[in-house]
Amino acid sequence: MAQAGVLDRETFSCSICLELLKDPVGLACGHSYCMDCIKTHWDQEDCKHVYSCPQCRQTFTLRPVLMKNTIIADLVEELKKTGLQAAPADHCYAGPEDMACDFCTGRKLKALKSCLQCLASYCEKHLQPHYESPTFKKHKLVEPSKNLQENLCSRHNEVMKIFCRTDQQCICYLCLMDEHKGHDTVSAAAEFTEKQKELEGSRLNIQKRILDVEKDVKVLQQEVEAINGSADKAVEHSEKTFAELIRLIPKTSSDVKQQLRSQQETEVSRVKDLQEKLELDIADLKRRDAELKTLAQYEDHNQFLHDYRSLSALSESTHSSSINIRPLRYFEDVTAAVSEAREKLQDVLRETWTNISLTEIQVDVLLPQPEPKTRADFLRCSRGITLDPNTAYTYLLLSDGNRKATCMGKPQSYPRHTERFTVYPQVLSTESLTGRWYWEVEWRGVQVCVAVAYKNISRAGDKCGFGNNDKSWALYWFSNRYEFRHNNVHTPVSGPQSSRIGVYLDHSAGVLSFYSVSETMTLLHRVQTTFTQPLYAGVGVWSLGTTAEFSELK
Repeated sequence: MAQAGVLDRETFSCSICLELLKDPVGLACGHSYCMDCIKTHWDQEDCKHVYSCPQCRQTFTLRPVLMKNTIIADLVEELKKTGLQAAPADHCYAGPEDMACDFCTGRKLKALKSCLQCLASYCEKHLQPHYESPTFKKHKLVEPSKNLQENLCSRHNEVMKIFCRTDQQCICYLCLMDEHKGHDTVSAAAEFTEKQKELEGSRLNIQKRILDVEKDVKVLQQEVEAINGSADKAVEHSEKTFAELIRLIPKTSSDVKQQLRSQQETEVSRVKDLQEKLELDIADLKRRDAELKTLAQYEDHNQFLHDYRSLSALSESTHSSSINIRPLRYFEDVTAAVSEAREKLQDVLRETWTNISLTEIQVDVLLPQPEPKTRADFLRCSRGITLDPNTAYTYLLLSDGNRKATCMGKPQSYPRHTERFTVYPQVLSTESLTGRWYWEVEWRGVQVCVAVAYKNISRAGDKCGFGNNDKSWALYWFSNRYEFRHNNVHTPVSGPQSSRIGVYLDHSAGVLSFYSVSETMTLLHRVQTTFTQPLYAGVGVWSLGTTAEFSELK
């Protein structure tokens, strides 16, 4: 009986419930179970009158008669009294997802630590020599790792303790004497320390960016509230004003209210879109921070360096550190226009309605920014522009993805369209321009013009030409001289000749500038005004074979 006292708990455990045997019964195959466990097993098993042992799978045609094994039962009771050798609780055994001890025999225990020198994992019992023996004092213990074999050089089967900065990989000392000879190398531990410092710096940068973006999100939320408040005031004023004119213009009152609400929804949606984008940036930055935090907790040098190298570089922030809000002027123009309509009544109502139509109004969230100083600054404002075939004069050929216009000797097969220019060889862009824009036009020929215009510029008559009306601004080139036109006022412009003209527009600031672009940029003409509608880029090519092309800027 004393001899049995050294047997561990597993010897007297039921393989079904994993507890000490209770009312033990034995099968003909020699395996023992708790009586209730084997009965429940057979009751639940879809055996079709064939019963089997859960361990060895020996089958019995007739269900065995179960009799309590008193010898085993007495042995278990005696061992409970005399003290069974302490055995690990079930939760200490290694499961499918756990790292098992490499030195346990039979059923393996969970590993508590892995040794980077021994390239093995140990449970609490087998780990003791690493704590007690001077031989193992310098061994590096880390959290249990399933990647220990990755620390071995696949070529020399040696532990990789060196990091090659030239090839950005871990190597062993034999590699150092061979294919990595003469390379820039350091110990893996030293590289680990340096990369940990870099990682911490990246985390600090991310955390700062998170705070900046969260601050901007709060500003945008305030902007949404301001838009709603201003829109509500404008709606209220409009309703009161049109109540006085209800007998004359009931439908107009309803239309203005609808326009205001529509613009309110548009502006709120635009700001919320930006807000959602910033919140996505926050989520992405937090995700990246979590990745770096996990990597920062690595203790395995080589695994850290392996995973660190696979990290994508942190992109530079393209977003401003703060958002500046312009003074609220969202719907004041509408209010003023409605008041004017009340005074002028039906005679000027149609003209007034054009002024207050919010489908032509854009509200900028940010204050106008300083005008660019260098070409690199201008290029940061550049966006692609294409030409609208529905506006092109019939003798203009559009090509290169509708970025190039050429004056031809015969009409093109364009369909009839109400927006097509019918007198002058000119064309407008597809894109409407608000905010800040920069583009360049490369031209070849004798007479060209580069312009911006409102969408409602006339398409026929003598005054539909760019610069011949108050709805367009144009810079002309005539063989050997420049000329600026607006509202049919012609202004001579001096400056170096160039086949490339740059145009800068800050819609909210009312700034329009034309530049001669070669190796340097030279300002030719600058306009300071107030733009009341979105603008469209335009070009005019006035002589046969002349071309004007919107350049692709990078």
